[in-house]
Amino acid sequence: MLKDSFFYTYFRSLRVVDKQVSLVDNDLLKFVKLEELVLSANQIKEIDTTNLPPTLKVLELYGNKMTSMECLCTRPPPRLQHLGLGHNKLLGPLESLYVTSDYWPNLISLDLSFNDLTDLQGMVSGLRTLRRLRLLVLQGNPLALVPCYRGFIIDGLSGLCVLDDITVAPSEKHLFRGLSHSGDLLAHEARLVVTVGHVRGVLDSSVLDPEPGPQGPFITYSYYVTYEFVEDEEGEGDEYGRVLAEIVKPPPSTEQLGEDIPKEPIKEAKDSVGSGLASQSQSRELEESGASAPLPRPMDSAEELAKLRPCLDPRLWPSPGTVLFSTVRKPWSDVIPCNYEMQHVLKDLVRLKAFLLSGTTITIVEEKILSWPAVPPSPNSPSAAKKEKGEKDKKGKEKDKKGKDGKNKAGKREKEPAKEQKGSKKKKELRKDLRQDPPVLRVLGSGPVDLEPLLSGEPFVSTVCNFGVVRTLETDRLTLYRDSKKNKSEKAKNAALEARKSKTTLPAASVYESDYRPDPLTVEIQIQLIQGHSTEEALRRLVP
Repeated sequence: MLKDSFFYTYFRSLRVVDKQVSLVDNDLLKFVKLEELVLSANQIKEIDTTNLPPTLKVLELYGNKMTSMECLCTRPPPRLQHLGLGHNKLLGPLESLYVTSDYWPNLISLDLSFNDLTDLQGMVSGLRTLRRLRLLVLQGNPLALVPCYRGFIIDGLSGLCVLDDITVAPSEKHLFRGLSHSGDLLAHEARLVVTVGHVRGVLDSSVLDPEPGPQGPFITYSYYVTYEFVEDEEGEGDEYGRVLAEIVKPPPSTEQLGEDIPKEPIKEAKDSVGSGLASQSQSRELEESGASAPLPRPMDSAEELAKLRPCLDPRLWPSPGTVLFSTVRKPWSDVIPCNYEMQHVLKDLVRLKAFLLSGTTITIVEEKILSWPAVPPSPNSPSAAKKEKGEKDKKGKEKDKKGKDGKNKAGKREKEPAKEQKGSKKKKELRKDLRQDPPVLRVLGSGPVDLEPLLSGEPFVSTVCNFGVVRTLETDRLTLYRDSKKNKSEKAKNAALEARKSKTTLPAASVYESDYRPDPLTVEIQIQLIQGHSTEEALRRLVP
């Protein structure tokens, strides 16, 4: 009974999965009753549709290497109802020309997920001709990252029942009514909001440093969180300076100090929403306060500069094609509130998709700065001469101004502000007396965050990155001792005694070792993909 005629007429479904198939020849036509053909996870780049049985109703080519649907449109199976081309390499605006009723008149279900399709308007125009289309999957494509994606398709394809495995509700059709007619007005760009919450379990390194002497060093610590994000085609990194690149460049000479203070290279954001980058805030504070810039040993040769580069932790460098962003630097506390929120607007959707597939890296950084008493410049130095001359010119101008006005008021009103000016000058002079070394950066914890759920239809990714315990019994004891020493009032002492008895802080030495459970080093991260929930909202957000 196992003759060729029986064998080829018996099978209605044929599955050849992950068998390194690269060519479909005309022997497939011998299966005269074949209705379902599954050739997923193979090496197929093109298919000659003249070799496909005309009886096919289901064709699945998931996970192959196809770059265009054009080869399927030569002589497509006329009865085909489901076409699955997900996880291929379909790319370009011309793909919308091959999803029309001219080639697929009976198509009910179409899966083009996780390709590189970018033309949302063109795709909807082609799909609108498929009158029988009820199920559509486009998630994982760059075009699905724009805020108006779901509403634009639901309004443009009135007969659609399921989009990206989610049933189209009647309320959605009402909310997005008329959106497909405004396609030319909508901005085709993705918007993502990154939020950094609280950091817990940070080691207080200051308790390990000795008390500073009159000649220093005076040590300050600050903490911040960095994350990688994709660099858009307009070049965010070029506009604000390459991240951390300034740290390994030769520092300015002594004569340049005060004239050219280098800008802070890492991108920062203010605490409020939409505050933008504040990467130059520290340098501005130095300029306003008159504080001196660092005075490290100048490095003239490229060899000395190359020796410094390996000392920098590689986790402080961004991956290729990405930029490092950071929160505002904060002093140590048990719980460090970052209060960071940054909106990223990206037009290069293909690059954004690749970034989301690879994920981002979150890093907690400790910045240590040593300050020293500044060495006063010699009277013969050019900078001192310039300064003296400038002060003389300033005094001369003030005298001329007083002479012209002739209305100087004597008395208490004039003396009081003078005292205030003297006090402020003294404060400035104290700040001028200190110079700072270049910051010493140390990575406390670093790890990846998976962003692929944003491509799979999830509105946001929210996680708590856990880097393990970095605090020790010794450092926590020293921190408690320092804090209790500062609290001199009886109320503060009583609070310290109650805190020692609690589980979260240090108890007595005899009980402490058994009950000591420090918090791990953690940081709260959320990345949200902005999505429109109605026609009114999409137009209000995206129309300029």
